Amino acid sequence: MITYNQLTLEEFLNIPQDDTTYELIDGKAVPKMSPKRFHSRLTVALCFILEQWRQNQQNQGEVGIEWSVILQKNGKDWVPVPDLLYISKERFPSNRFEDEACPVPPELVIEIISPGQTFGELTEKATSYLKAGVDRVWIVDSQAQTITVFSPNCLPETKRGKDNLKDDLFPNLEITVGDVFAKAGW
Repeated sequence: MITYNQLTLEEFLNIPQDDTTYELIDGKAVPKMSPKRFHSRLTVALCFILEQWRQNQQNQGEVGIEWSVILQKNGKDWVPVPDLLYISKERFPSNRFEDEACPVPPELVIEIISPGQTFGELTEKATSYLKAGVDRVWIVDSQAQTITVFSPNCLPETKRGKDNLKDDLFPNLEITVGDVFAKAGW
């Protein structure tokens, strides 16, 4: 395992590409855990759902899988790599960029709990995302088959089964938590 210490944002963004995905946390390049089967299936299902919604809305935004985002956490550069994100055309920079980290906070970040991660760790990460300007964070728990929705100035809301993920931020996105897990093969 390679660990880079006390990196600037520029140094982090220029780390040579290899098979490991890194997040910049407190000036350190921290390897991100590789997804396993259920995690991967949930990622595909959620990506499909969001991409289909985006296309039906004729939305020019983007859905990204493991796309790093340049944010701030406690006054320091922070570059997390969410499992999925959605960014609208309104937030998307007008001067389209190429193959680089997303330079602005997206509307939605989705994190799927991996083996070795805890709900508490991802709750802390969700709070950091909100403080950095992300509008919604979904924490997906494959074991409990729940999706917990985090929004600014609101208590987190855990949804399961027939609970709808309807949200004014995503007009006409009508899907239940059960639908998400069914599309993932549960």
